[in-house]
Formats: sequence, structure tokens, C-alpha cells
Amino acid sequence: MNENYIPLYRKYRPQMLEEIVGQEHVKKALANAIKLNKISHAYLFTGPRGTGKTSTARILAKSLNCVEGPTIKPCGKCASCVDITNSTPLDVIEIDAASNRSVNDAQNILEKIQYAPVNGKYKIYIIDEVHMLTVQAFNALLKTLEEPPENVIFILATTEVHKVLDTIKSRCQRFDFKRITTEDIVKHLKYISKLEKINIEDDAVLTIAKNSAGGMRDSLALLDQLSVLDSDKAITTDDINSLLGRLSFDILSRLSDCIISSNPSEAIEIIEEIYNSGNEPSQVLLNLLNYFKNILIVKNCNSELVLELTQTTETQLETIKKQSEKLETHQIIFLIERTSHYINELKTTTNQHTWLEVAMIDLSNLSENTKLVDIQNRLMKLENCEISQEIQPKYKTPPHPVQKPSMKPAGAEKLAAKPIVQHSVEIPKNEYTEDKINNYNKPIEKSKEDSVSVNNNELNSSDIKDLWKKLLENIDSMPTRQLLIQQAKPVIISPKTVIITVRQEGFLNNINNTNKKQMIIEAVNKLFNNQKTNVVIRLPQSSDSSAAAIDKELKNIVQENKRQEEKEEALKDIYKPTDNPDMVEFVANPDESLDENENTNVEQPIKQSEVLSDRAKMVKDLFNGKIVE
Repeated sequence: MNENYIPLYRKYRPQMLEEIVGQEHVKKALANAIKLNKISHAYLFTGPRGTGKTSTARILAKSLNCVEGPTIKPCGKCASCVDITNSTPLDVIEIDAASNRSVNDAQNILEKIQYAPVNGKYKIYIIDEVHMLTVQAFNALLKTLEEPPENVIFILATTEVHKVLDTIKSRCQRFDFKRITTEDIVKHLKYISKLEKINIEDDAVLTIAKNSAGGMRDSLALLDQLSVLDSDKAITTDDINSLLGRLSFDILSRLSDCIISSNPSEAIEIIEEIYNSGNEPSQVLLNLLNYFKNILIVKNCNSELVLELTQTTETQLETIKKQSEKLETHQIIFLIERTSHYINELKTTTNQHTWLEVAMIDLSNLSENTKLVDIQNRLMKLENCEISQEIQPKYKTPPHPVQKPSMKPAGAEKLAAKPIVQHSVEIPKNEYTEDKINNYNKPIEKSKEDSVSVNNNELNSSDIKDLWKKLLENIDSMPTRQLLIQQAKPVIISPKTVIITVRQEGFLNNINNTNKKQMIIEAVNKLFNNQKTNVVIRLPQSSDSSAAAIDKELKNIVQENKRQEEKEEALKDIYKPTDNPDMVEFVANPDESLDENENTNVEQPIKQSEVLSDRAKMVKDLFNGKIVE
């Protein structure tokens, strides 16, 4: 290691308050405290890394212990100033809390705190990354921080102030260091580049400043790294991107054009070019995510803020503006969300290259996420198909099936010519039996105003398109309706079965795992006034395109409905309700349970249970009734 070499961030570390870049509020407060001799016993410096917390702490210690101090302009020549500059002070103790975080380390500090300062007026403890101390160590320092010995000052520095105990924060004067602005970083980098004779373009300096995330130390470290490149040629932005593994603006612009124009083939070619040049897939998606963020800002923010927020040049900004005009806000947000999703996927997979290609194909399929104008036009067409008059329901819900014998028993013609005898069966009154009995004479309720019903006897394959429109009208949720319009296609729509296919498995999982499927079921129930329709939502199959298969399925459904209605009509002839709500009259033939040669005019009394027909007995057993003599 060359002993004469000093990294730039150490070589140009500020030595006085006025040399600190940015942080004007901190410099002003500390300068006034020194001038007025209002020095606190404990300070808490917090803020992002590389913003000057430790440098400010050292400058404050130098200002207090200088032979001319306290002063805002330490001489830099006395023993105390020289020791602090060389990081070898006796009265200024710097402690790294990350490696000295236990309660024993805190007790060691308390043991040495009683000694008086050697060279300066104050004994100053600078504890860096103080949030790393354990709770026990914090508690050991509490009392000392509140009432330290005379001429002892604590300066605590941290990047995560939320992890510091509130009892510690309440005993300190807190100063929040802000991120240094890009303008201030650029100005300082140009000043150092001039002093160090580093040949670098202005755009490259701006790129360094943007990449530092508001930290001066990171900016100087990157400039120091670039300074070893060929001095005959100016350092460019491409050199920085190559060094950091970042994508250039031109490549990101080309890739975005492919995504916006739904050109996955060309997007894959660009990705292969990027991947072969050594860029990591995660870095590619991170750069692309930041590019989409800039498009979103250009689309929605004022032009005065765009340059500052996007941190781009005017030429780059014009390119982004042209791309933003081709997209709507919800589409850009969709791209950002999907990119973020694939970034998370890359963290857990072992085959990042494959997932990167999948991500590009998915993002390039932007046509699936149609514009709001197209969706509104579709809704207008659907609304124009509405009928102004109230639609009366034609489809009648069949009653609940009841177990019963054949509707046409043997000898039905013979029984019809004989006199009819009425029997009464008492049926226990409960909610189940009332529903069974009253269901047959109950009038069909009209559909609600906002629902659309159809007649199942008129179904055929040509009606599916109209039924699909009516089904969509019955869905109240606009996002669910739009999802079905874009992704779904009906295969069969009938009172018994509704089959809907969804093109992508991701949307299918979204429907099945949320309340969207229940919305579809409710819309089907509104359409047919039915609660028994079987709703199936699945991926497309090869047999779905067969019109003959669909017609056959629909015919079978219609025939089954007709047979059910015939059975229910025949069941009405078995019994009818009486004035007594607990009684039901059953029409039966007394000879049906007797021998043919038996005389029905016998004067002997006959028990009712002996003359009951099989149908009457079946009803009695079904409802757990009894014979009323």
C-alpha cells in the first residue's frame, strides 16, 4: 500500500463548519451555540450515510478544544487540532458501537469518564452507529447522559434513529442531516476534479451525483475509482455505467419502446445483448423500474419539477415525453407493478436469466392491458344494447325435487273412471314442510329492476353472445367486469351450467382466490332467477371451439329442464293444500290398494290406513305425517 496515497473522501474531508457541503441548518445552529457558549452535554446526529455526521462531530470537537476556542474557526495548528485531524486525539474518543455494543463496553466508558481532559477543555465521546448498542448498554448510559461530569460531551451518530431508545433521544439535542442535493454534489465534484486534474465530462459528473443517493462520501469514492482510467480521454457516462453495471439511457429507451409497442421479439434480442455484456438480470430490471418511474413522473408532474425529479438531461427528457404520450397513467403503473413483481421473483429463483426473459414477454404484452378509451367504448356499446322497458322473467325456477313414484301407474285409465275419495293426512308444521307445500302454488316473483332474466327453453349456441352481454350487465364491480371483458370468453351459458374460460392462468387464480367468482355466480343467479346453476371458470380447452359439442350440450340441458317441469306438473295432481295449514288433502283411489274382486260397498268399517294408495302413503312417510280418522 502506498503510504502517500489518501482516498479523496479522506483527503477532502471538511475541517471547519463552513467547509461542510449542504446542511446549512446544522452549521448555523452549531455556530451560534459556539458563539453564545451554549454547549450542550449531549448531541444526536442522524441522517443518511455520507451526509457529514461524523465529520461534523469532529469539527465540533476541534472547535471546542482548540487553544483559541471555543471558536467556529479552529486554528488547525495546536496540538489538539492536529491530533483530531490525524485521528489520534487523547481527549476525543471515537467508539464504533457496532463492535462495542455490550453493557461491559458501556461500563468501560463510564469508568474512564471520570478522568479530566489532557490537552483540551472538554473530553468528548463520539459514538458512531449508536443504534447498534444493546438495550442494557443504553440503560447503563442513561444517567450519565442526563447528568455527565463537568467538561464531558457525548456526540451520538446514527443512520437509524428509530432504533435509539426514546429515553436516550430525550437527553440529547437532535440534528437531522438531510441528503445533499444533486446540485451541491455536482459543484463539489467539479471543484475536486479541477484540483486533482481529473478529465471528466459534465454529464458524467451528473451521473455520479445521481448515483450517490445524496451522499457525498459515495460520490467522492466513485470519482476516485474513475480517476485511474485513461487520462487522455474524458470520462463519459458510458464509462460510469460500465463500471457500475448499469444500463445506458439509450438501451433503456430502446427496451421501453419495444414494451410500449408490444414487440416481445425485439425486446428479447435486446435482453440477450445486455445479458451477454455481463449485466445481472436484477440490475436490468432495477434500471428498467427506475426508467418507468421517470415516465410516470413526466406524465403526471409539472415541467418545472420534472428535471429535478427525474435527474435527466433535456435531450433525454424529450425522449421520455414522447414515450409517455403513448401510455396512460394506469398502464405505466401496471408496468411498474409487474417489474417490481419480477424483481422479487429473481431474489428467490436460481435461473434468473429465464425469469428475465419471461418478464420481458409479459411486459411487452401491453395490448392485453387496454386503454381506458377502449374500455369506455365497449361500455358504451353494452349500454346501447339495454332495453328501456322492464324485462319480465320468462324462466321459472323449478321447485325442489321430491321423491315420488311413477307419475303414470299401471291401470291409470281404469282408476280415472272410478269415484274419487279424498283422504286427509296431518303433516307436522315446520319451515321445511311449509316450503315444500307452498312452493307449488306460490307465484313466480318478478326479477329486480337491475337484473336481466331469460327463458331457458329458447337457448341455443347463437344466444351465447347476447347472454354474455346480459351477464356482464349484472356484475356491479367495474374492475371485475373489465377483467372479464378483456380476459374471459363464454363457452356455455344456460340455467344449469355456465362455463367461462380465462386466457391467462394468473387471472384465473385471481378470480378463484378472491370474491370475483362469487360476483360472477350472483350475476348468473340474477340472469336465470336461479340458485342452482353450476358455474365453471377454467382455462381454454381444444374442445371449446367445437360448435357441435356446444349445441349438443345445450340441447341436453333444455331436454332435462323440460322433463323436470313435466314431473313437477304431474306432482301437483297428487295433493293440494286445504284451509287448515296443518292438513293437506290427497286425491287417491280407494280401490288402488284393494283386490279387484273385493266389493267397495261392504258395510263393515274400513280403516283409513287400509284404503290409502301407495302415493298417499309415500307422502305420509315423506313428511312424517299421520292418518286423521
